[in-house]
Amino acid sequence: MKLIGSYTSPFVRKISVILLEKGLVFEFVNHSPWSEDSPVLQYNPLGKVPALVDDQQLTWFDSAIIAQAIELRGEAPAMLPADPLQALQVCQLEKLADGISDAALVIVREQMRPGDQQSEEVLLRNREKIQRGLDALETAAAQGELLGSDTLNLADIATGCMLGYLNFRRVLPNWCVNRPALVRLAQSLFERESFARTVPPAS
Repeated sequence: MKLIGSYTSPFVRKISVILLEKGLVFEFVNHSPWSEDSPVLQYNPLGKVPALVDDQQLTWFDSAIIAQAIELRGEAPAMLPADPLQALQVCQLEKLADGISDAALVIVREQMRPGDQQSEEVLLRNREKIQRGLDALETAAAQGELLGSDTLNLADIATGCMLGYLNFRRVLPNWCVNRPALVRLAQSLFERESFARTVPPAS
């Protein structure tokens, strides 16, 4: 298998963690989707990462779809509950974490613009999205049934990669305030080998 992406993307990291947790061998191809001559378009017409070329040479894109494609292979450990409703609930939490990552990416890109061209409305709107999303994930993690349970799942991994991205890009540095369940979840995830091996480079 070949995983195309950037070392700094939380979505690419999510897929890397899943593959490592399942012990699947893959080649990582580091391509930024932002460069003018980026080859990412060869794998995803939307020009986004990650993309995955599987053993049958099928190409998959969008991290949630890639995660499902990997899950269909049947390798242990399973990243979704066997119960269909619970599996859908886990996927919804995964998408919530992904949505927070999307909002964080918007903030990072906006802050790369010259100061006088940055939109305070865009920054505020996306910070509010992140706050609301984190509050919802805190509630789920405190319940400990679909997020932060004894069994690692897609929602856990997506949440861990999202929190790692917030830390890495220093988006909302105080996210941990009044969110003890998310702090505990992050600490337990960051101790796993799969997360340790996928920490974004410092520069």
